[in-house]
Amino acid sequence: MDSCGALAAPLAKLAGEAPLRLDLSGITSADSAALALLLGARRAADAAGHPLALENWPSGLSALLDLYSLAELLSATAAD
Repeated sequence: MDSCGALAAPLAKLAGEAPLRLDLSGITSADSAALALLLGARRAADAAGHPLALENWPSGLSALLDLYSLAELLSATAAD
């Protein structure tokens, strides 16, 4: 996710406006910046009372969730 900084504000805006479902299966490479981006979206959705569904986590991103103990917070569902 090379563009995390550029995506932060638009993603948080979307998450705060309406229920949002993101399919993460297309992510091929990610680091802690990607998790920060998704946490920002989670905060915006929670603040607005909207659900945020994050689906099909790639294995590399799932490993980061485990490393930082964020799986429960982000309600991760791993890709098959």
